[in-house]
Amino acid sequence: MRDTPDEHPRLEGASNFRDLGGYAGQDGRPLRHRQLYRSDHLAGLSLADREALAALGLGRALDFRGVAERAAAAYDLPGLTQHALSIEPTVVQQMQALVASGQALDVPTVTALMQDLYRRLVNDQSHRFAELFAHLLDETDTRPLVFHCTAGKDRTGLAAALILLALGVSRERVLHDYLLTNERYRFVPGEHPEIPRDSLMVLWRVQQSFLEVALQTIDADHGGLARYQAERLGLTPAALRTLAARYLEPA
Repeated sequence: MRDTPDEHPRLEGASNFRDLGGYAGQDGRPLRHRQLYRSDHLAGLSLADREALAALGLGRALDFRGVAERAAAAYDLPGLTQHALSIEPTVVQQMQALVASGQALDVPTVTALMQDLYRRLVNDQSHRFAELFAHLLDETDTRPLVFHCTAGKDRTGLAAALILLALGVSRERVLHDYLLTNERYRFVPGEHPEIPRDSLMVLWRVQQSFLEVALQTIDADHGGLARYQAERLGLTPAALRTLAARYLEPA
């Protein structure tokens, strides 16, 4: 059973693209390969990247980016059906507002903003994650899919965690997959020059505390993962069984 994502394909224009296949799930059954992919956005793909994705047989893309994000970095890949699951970005705007007001934008402040983002994702955006699972369970379209946002780290990172947990992957392995973004994602230096670099590094990387805050919020505000899955994500016991049958290898 692997600890790291498959090395193929390595894309030039989407550094955080990776297969979730191989993690040990319910009853030790590994996730199927070439079914579920997570990524940063797909607007910067090279010709070789596009050919690599075509070879994977990807049929669906679930896009968590906000409206302006999608418009600024649109993409079109033959055979790939796109579905918008919009979660509007807020942290950069909050940081810019703090700078404009003359407040210090130090590392603790940005860390607190990021932790608050994860609380809000859990509490305010559960309908988008419910839509994600509806697509995963869609019997009319079972083609392999990729889900992504802009950097593939926060909205996508929590989505990946929720999928892996629903399939019985241990929290240790879920955290491992989440933190792999720090090894894979290449952010663009020079963006947002008004924000101090050390604070930007908090923004463009992930921390264990971010995901832990999300899981703590699920436990504290929703009575635990099982209730959150059932009441906020629409994952009934029957749906969880279907999810396992579709995305885990047979026993």
